Amino acid sequence: MNRRMGMESQLGVGGGTVSRESQKNLEKAEDLCRRRKPEKALPYLLKAMEDENNLDAFIQAAFLHTIPEAVGVLEQAERKGREGLKRRLGPRCFEDNSPEVGKFWGILETRPYMRVLQAQVRMYFENRDFDKSANTIIEMLRLCPGDNMAQRTWLGSVLLQAGRASEALSFAQNWLDPRADRGNELPRGGTIFQTPSSEPLSSARVASLTKHADGSLMHTAALAAFKLWGNSPIACQYLRIAASGNPIILTKILAKVERPRNLNDMPRGFNGPEEAQDYLWLTQDLWMESHVWNWANEDALTKRLLLKACSRKDCEVVEENVAQFKRCAACKEVVYCSQSCQKEDWRDHKPTCQFHKRRKETIRAIQNGRPLPRDAVEFASADFAGGAVFTQMT
Repeated sequence: MNRRMGMESQLGVGGGTVSRESQKNLEKAEDLCRRRKPEKALPYLLKAMEDENNLDAFIQAAFLHTIPEAVGVLEQAERKGREGLKRRLGPRCFEDNSPEVGKFWGILETRPYMRVLQAQVRMYFENRDFDKSANTIIEMLRLCPGDNMAQRTWLGSVLLQAGRASEALSFAQNWLDPRADRGNELPRGGTIFQTPSSEPLSSARVASLTKHADGSLMHTAALAAFKLWGNSPIACQYLRIAASGNPIILTKILAKVERPRNLNDMPRGFNGPEEAQDYLWLTQDLWMESHVWNWANEDALTKRLLLKACSRKDCEVVEENVAQFKRCAACKEVVYCSQSCQKEDWRDHKPTCQFHKRRKETIRAIQNGRPLPRDAVEFASADFAGGAVFTQMT
């Protein structure tokens, strides 16, 4: 949860470990950076950094540097954060058997440190230091197995980029295990790696996963299994489940759409276009390797799952080729075989499309600490820490 909402918005950053003056200076700097005025933001940022507890100021400073310099800034912030937590929580707070490990993020003082680690993951990845990026996520999941920072969707991709296909598949299989289906929190967030299984899934398990599996995780499983065992039965099973879970990913791969230039900072739903964009930003180059692309493209059952029918009621036209139809530019939830079908369907589609847009605008305003739009969608969010709960409603 963004620190401008939830408990940190009420109790102060890190539960009050950062001075209010430093916090205000950081917010001014961030707002100016968001408006693409970094030169005006710098004086406020330097003032914010006078409070060494303000790790978020170091994060913002890192993003104003080139990548190699940014890595150094974040590594300095990580050291400061670790030392600060040891002073406040005790010298053993990072040890496996301490009361704190496994509860990071739930302890307010740990949140700025966890945000530093999250920024390190991004910077290491952009610097192509994939091992460090993966190991930082593994550390985050050790400290917070509940994954409040949503790094689980990244780890498989980063492990694959690091050439660690066996660990990537082990991680995916940990989370695809039926025990994880029941909402159980896996030890170390699923990062206790074992030799992955090459045994094909039962038909019942395929049916279960097809209904609710995470598309990014299934694509990780498919690609990792293919790298380990080639065109094997389990790799094909994973590929078809992935195509059902989030078809946008494979559709863009097989259509050879250009890799996204940036991550998607929009609010997201499960297996939606925003998650697809982030997965492709992380992993698309691996799928575009000729032997991988040919394997996915030649699987007839997978391609059949990707072909879309026109969304206009009573239109029975189905795509002949992947990504043949155009999606609604506003919501990206429906596709049409022609402009005439899109125009005819607008009266029926308009309420859903506009609600989808309003919902995104509402969530984005809350995340960025901005005033809500006049037509904001009502919803509630909750922030849990130290046995307390903070609930926010629009």
